[in-house]
Amino acid sequence: MKLQVSLKNTFVETTSLLFVLLFTYAAITKLLDFENFQVQLGQSPLLSSYAIWISYMVIAIELLISLMLMIPKFRTAGLYASLSLMSMFSSYIFIMLHFSSFVPCSCGGILEKMSWNVHLIFNLFFVGLALASLLMLPSSKTTNGNQTNRKKRWFYISSNIIFSIIIVIVLFLSSEKIMHYKNPFIRRFPKHPIVQDTIIDLKYNSYYFAGSDREKIYLGNYSNPLHITAIGKKTKERESIKIIFDSKKILFSSVKIRIRDSSFYLMDGTVPAVFTGSKSDWKANRQLTGMPYFTLAEPINPTKIILRSSNGRNAEHSIGIFDETRSSKIKYNSRLLQKQIDGIFDTDGTLLFDEKANRTVYTYYYRNQYIVIDSNGNLEYSANTIDTTTKAKIKVAHLKNNTQRKLSAPALTVNAYTAVCENLLFVNSKVSGRFESDKLWEQSFIIDVYDLNTKSYLMSFSIYKIDNKKMSSFFVTSDYLYAIMGTNLGIYRLRDLLKNEINSVKSKEK
Repeated sequence: MKLQVSLKNTFVETTSLLFVLLFTYAAITKLLDFENFQVQLGQSPLLSSYAIWISYMVIAIELLISLMLMIPKFRTAGLYASLSLMSMFSSYIFIMLHFSSFVPCSCGGILEKMSWNVHLIFNLFFVGLALASLLMLPSSKTTNGNQTNRKKRWFYISSNIIFSIIIVIVLFLSSEKIMHYKNPFIRRFPKHPIVQDTIIDLKYNSYYFAGSDREKIYLGNYSNPLHITAIGKKTKERESIKIIFDSKKILFSSVKIRIRDSSFYLMDGTVPAVFTGSKSDWKANRQLTGMPYFTLAEPINPTKIILRSSNGRNAEHSIGIFDETRSSKIKYNSRLLQKQIDGIFDTDGTLLFDEKANRTVYTYYYRNQYIVIDSNGNLEYSANTIDTTTKAKIKVAHLKNNTQRKLSAPALTVNAYTAVCENLLFVNSKVSGRFESDKLWEQSFIIDVYDLNTKSYLMSFSIYKIDNKKMSSFFVTSDYLYAIMGTNLGIYRLRDLLKNEINSVKSKEK
């Protein structure tokens, strides 16, 4: 009997020592690389919103439990605390593996060498050690003098485990809600949502994205407005296309080409003029009559254009719909763009139309906002990007008796280039978030992804610079992301993490 008690005591003491070594090692490792530890917590799909205070609390708890386990008087409480903490760690890994949209990098130290599945087994092993040690403890008296029987001990143990799991679940659910809808500007960088496919040398830096179809992506050329380069999505073969059009009678100065389904559009808002034709012969043989001046435009169909014009009060920006089939061809909606300072620079942004979703997205350059517009020019909703710049940080100078306006100081660009693919909005952000390194921003461009259907932030990823060149634009299809950097076209294949976000809408529609 005494031997049995002695073996139990030895097991409990050995387990306590193992926990002391584990927690002390883990705490010291985190302290030695504390900044990296906070970054890893910031990227966690479960703890992102609470990374700051949890980073301090976890280290403090691990050291406190180690101290409790070394003092016989507090060893029982220390074992219960160990069981609770290891149950939380195990629940955390289980949720990430089975319910999270992505799995972040592992912890530091030796544990970083483990895969998450091995790490889960490792944690469960220590859960088992804590559980066995608690059951081997000799019966002790409670404050009312009654013996704590085995049933009560099992109740305490099971309550401990259940309560620990509930805490982790609550943290996960609340953090997910904050990250998607009330983000404190912490980006999520899942592992490799895109992978570089190839790089094509375009020879010139005057290209822009004109559109795509099922087989090809089309590039326009600012220097040669009637020239289009088509690149096969799968073959990557290039084809040179010349638009047939007699432009001698029209004084074009800012021509842009857009490809929509089987049609193409030749547009210049300074004339103003919009010509259209079929991709079957590439002849610009029809002009939309009655077109007003515009600064941005996107074709909706062969007779309908959504455009931005400076026709508002004091030449402020306004978005409207031009419809050639109506008697009153242009209809502006002055409530779409919200003035903050001057109505011109503060409302400047990018205009995109997605033909599959049949809607337009306008993203402001200098504030954390985008708006979604239906095909009739009505506001569906407005939403925010994850940064905290709610008001445009610009200074406007009024020249020549208020007849001209210019930016008197460099403006803080929040959202630069954008792309839209069905339910997803891709934004090239210029503002660094929390837990992001300067090196990452020096070497790459950051793309934030939003779900237009749920009005929520999904994830972020980086596109590394090619030959250290600036990115002038990017374009996204259901399979690829294309980015123009200097004279290079970078082609990146979307991996399942991103493709599934696009395909999830298709599956719901079927």
